[in-house]
Amino acid sequence: MLPPLLLDVGGHQLEAAETILQVGRFLVIVLAARAMAEVMVRLQLPTILGELVAGVLIGVSGLHLILPPDAHAELNGLLVHGVASLTSITPEQVRDLYDHSFPNLQAIAQLGLYSLLFLTGLECDLDELLAVGVQATTVALSGVVLPFALGTFGLHQLFHLPLMAAIFAGASMTATSIGITASVLGELKFLKCREGQMMIGAAVLDDILGIVILAVVVALGAGGSFSFGPVVKLLLAAAVFVAVSLLLGRTAAPAFDWLLDQLKAPGEVVAAAFVVLTLACLAAQAIGLEAALGAFAGGLVLSASRHRQAIEEAMTPIVALFATMFFVLIGTGMDLAVLNPLDPANHEGLIMAAFLLAAAIVSKLAAGWSYRSAAPTNRLAVGLGMLPRGEVGLIFLGLGSQTGLLTPPLEAAILVMVIGTTFLAPVLLRLVLSGQAVVDGQPALVSPGPP
Repeated sequence: MLPPLLLDVGGHQLEAAETILQVGRFLVIVLAARAMAEVMVRLQLPTILGELVAGVLIGVSGLHLILPPDAHAELNGLLVHGVASLTSITPEQVRDLYDHSFPNLQAIAQLGLYSLLFLTGLECDLDELLAVGVQATTVALSGVVLPFALGTFGLHQLFHLPLMAAIFAGASMTATSIGITASVLGELKFLKCREGQMMIGAAVLDDILGIVILAVVVALGAGGSFSFGPVVKLLLAAAVFVAVSLLLGRTAAPAFDWLLDQLKAPGEVVAAAFVVLTLACLAAQAIGLEAALGAFAGGLVLSASRHRQAIEEAMTPIVALFATMFFVLIGTGMDLAVLNPLDPANHEGLIMAAFLLAAAIVSKLAAGWSYRSAAPTNRLAVGLGMLPRGEVGLIFLGLGSQTGLLTPPLEAAILVMVIGTTFLAPVLLRLVLSGQAVVDGQPALVSPGPP
């Protein structure tokens, strides 16, 4: 239903104004994201940080060109009056139309999120996970339990946050961005060495555990309270769901390949992949889990497909375009004014941000010392490889904001934690590993440390 101010607008004027707003928003987001991504590439930093910074620049904390409808800020005056003059409607009608059409942009961003999680699941390989053995599993479990416990306990006890908000913030600290770690290791030729295999295996397991935790916490957040029974039920449902997905990866992938071989019309790969993605999301929702877990599980189902590379190639441009929308929109809603140290009201939020960042670093570094190894390994490098939260941390933040569990200071504190760890990890990994040469897949020089 249209807002009252828009009911008196003529059909042609309304259509013209809506087209200008929707196309203009898309163009602003893409241009800002690509410009900042280019800056990040030249600084040898992850492009996802550029997308987030682009959102901050054009959103609540910047130019006010892209604002979520619930943002406590005024839309950019030049934008409003420009659209009003072009379409002969009032500035108030432009603002109403902007808010009314904004869910369309959010729907595109949600599609990007699900496509990204699908691609993450697609890139997982069960054989590779098993090959890295118990060590990677120990690192992954430690890298999930330690930050989750430290973040939740600290926020609840020290800052007296509601338990559900503290749990969500603690869950956001469990993530590890496999893409960032893999990129650095590949650049330094460390992917095939012992530490590299351990980091990648642990990061993949972290992805699985993190998405499961995300599904559980979002479902709990929708209820607004914490009780032990629903947690156990959701954990069991999530574990069974992922296990069935891995099993289907062995049994259903051949049937998918056969079906895909029968299709001849152009675009068959991406269409078939989206059918699996959609069915997996619906299955997750049907048993009370978050659709994000379904998207990830859909990728796991097809990870053993003969057409895996073709699916990745077909999905990558979609992810590059639409997932960009998701991360930029996260940035647009971030009010960094809550981190202004000159405002006394912000001091608690700043202390909270410092605590989260310190806890996020210490807990992941501790995971690097959590496994047993007969051969000497660079435990500092392993811990640093688990450090970046990257896109997975931002997914947690975005979904946490949608649940309404997070206050603006807590949102900003989580954002600082995600940005800080994502910036620090590539830099520190390069410093730790750049002095080591790799010979036959193993470091020729191993940093001193306990075995």
